[in-house]
Amino acid sequence: MSAASLEPDLFTEEAAALAAARELHADDGASGEAQRRMLGELIVHYERLMRETRRLIRRSDRAERDMHVLNRELQALAGQLEYRATHDPLTGALNRGAVIEQASHCLAHGDMALIVLDIDLFKQVNDDFGHPAGDGVIRAVVDCLHDLLGQHTPIGRVGGEEFSVVWPTSSRQEAQQVAQDICDAIAARAQPAPITRPVTVSVGVSWNRAGTAFEHAYSHADQALYQAKRDGRNCVRVWLD
Repeated sequence: MSAASLEPDLFTEEAAALAAARELHADDGASGEAQRRMLGELIVHYERLMRETRRLIRRSDRAERDMHVLNRELQALAGQLEYRATHDPLTGALNRGAVIEQASHCLAHGDMALIVLDIDLFKQVNDDFGHPAGDGVIRAVVDCLHDLLGQHTPIGRVGGEEFSVVWPTSSRQEAQQVAQDICDAIAARAQPAPITRPVTVSVGVSWNRAGTAFEHAYSHADQALYQAKRDGRNCVRVWLD
């Protein structure tokens, strides 16, 4: 017995009625009464077919709508998971892994400046005003960077109070000017309560030719940052090859 013959037939009665109607139609000697009776049966079964067809269509439409809703929910969930995997939960800035990916992609296609900055004396902010206030300062620094550089500039939080900016440019002078603008803008920005004093950052810059490994770009920018710290903070230093 074939697999097809084992499948249930939802329209067995209709098929039997149709076969009987064909036989009656082929019988030239069938009476009018028999033909009317068979026609009545066909009407009953045809109406049932219409009802079942409409029911199946409604069920199919509901299933399709449910599938669309599920797909939208899955897409939204995938987007949320991707965002959480690449962004810092406190500030919304890129996390360290995403900064590395963005910078590496940029270096593979052109010259790039890597700008790193660190909030000066941040421990004192936490000690004097509390950690929630310190979190507010961190968020304010990221907001300042976005306001200054634009929402599409890759800006990342790569440590507790350390940040990185990926800036594609073929000009070392432009990179230094952008870094100085960052330093000045943060120093001039009013901080959220209860902070009652200015917050400054030290900034290090490495300018890198296309093809430079991210590790070298970051190491050089980090060394420039620590030179800025040694030189009194609230200033910019550029790595010179």
